[in-house]
Amino acid sequence: MGKTIAEKIFSLASGKDAYAGDIVIAKVDAAMMHDGTALLAIEAFREMGGQSLWNSSRVFLIIDHVAPSATENFSKVHKVMREFVQKYSANLYDAGSGICHQLMIESGLIRPGTLVVGADSHTCTYGALGAFATGIGSTEMAAVCISGKLWFKVPETLKIEINGSLPPMVQPKDVILKIIGIVGADGATYKSIEYSGSTVKLMGIDGRLTLCNMAVEMGAKSGIVEPDVKTINYLCSLGIKKEDTIILISDENADYAGKICVNVSDLEPQVACPHSVDNVKPIRDVEGIEVDQVFIGSCTNGRLEDLRVAAEILRGRRIKKGVRAIIAPASRSIYLQALKEGLIEVFVQAGCIVCSPGCGPCAGAHQGILAPGEVCLSTSNRNFKGRMGSPEAEIYLASPATAAATALEGGITDPRRLLNH
Repeated sequence: MGKTIAEKIFSLASGKDAYAGDIVIAKVDAAMMHDGTALLAIEAFREMGGQSLWNSSRVFLIIDHVAPSATENFSKVHKVMREFVQKYSANLYDAGSGICHQLMIESGLIRPGTLVVGADSHTCTYGALGAFATGIGSTEMAAVCISGKLWFKVPETLKIEINGSLPPMVQPKDVILKIIGIVGADGATYKSIEYSGSTVKLMGIDGRLTLCNMAVEMGAKSGIVEPDVKTINYLCSLGIKKEDTIILISDENADYAGKICVNVSDLEPQVACPHSVDNVKPIRDVEGIEVDQVFIGSCTNGRLEDLRVAAEILRGRRIKKGVRAIIAPASRSIYLQALKEGLIEVFVQAGCIVCSPGCGPCAGAHQGILAPGEVCLSTSNRNFKGRMGSPEAEIYLASPATAAATALEGGITDPRRLLNH
């Protein structure tokens, strides 16, 4: 019987002939924790009697969720992280470096066929490069730091085939929101989602990262895109040679838990409405709803392609009076490139607030916390009650194009209306 990409990765990492449903002990290629999860992991590491890291070059601590620190408590967390890194020679990305998931992608350690864990649910993002990446708990992270291994139940794979050419101003975020609306918030629980089809092949790496990032919003353990020439070219841009990668693809006779086909040729912009990511509606059903804040950024949509689209819409215009528009590039390298291309100038002239690279207001800790009764349209990945501040606030999720258009108009706006203006 043939194997899926996930089954092949677990077979390689465990040294066993692994199939869906098997429980294996697998070697991990890289491990990541951030300032929202590292403290618990470090405490557990100490309680387990940890004396050293299994491989310090493959352990990453990243300060991004509240960076720079907004409270004394987070300053204490950051101090503990810095001291841990100094003692055990792990990798540290300090405040201002960017979002953990983008930094891991840029690190060069995430390659096709690798097994990566992170103490954050959106670790699944890295599957865009053909890796199996999944979130784990802080206690599990402590065990990985000591041993470099972890037990896994090999997941079944749900294949999602996406075909068709995206219409103008319809983005990968619209595609994944449409899919989440179809599958549901728990429709892929403990499965690996394998994205395929002509649309995915046409997407750049940034778009594929958006797809994989939101796999967990369907309950999935991971999202994976089969590596291709775009993957290889991206890795080459990081200095990784093709011969240093292992290209794993699913066999034609692989056993899938299910298959979903979506055609996006006529797709319109999508919006996830409060208070669930799978409460997805076409933009025509929500257009005009007034907003107080717009956020463009996060590990879902803070990359260069996202910023370029937003700048295209905002260039030469001013955001609506009374609306706060917050921009947070996903990494320092993205920020620098956006500066070179003049995108940051466009945002500032439009009246936007540009934050240092990091998570920004996504997790509701700083840089744009919502008050009771306020409405935000965000390019992030979650809109649960209290996610960005008050549980009495409302969060809508949409693409960077929709977010930029909404900032200009002051209400949820179809970006296609501004295309020719």
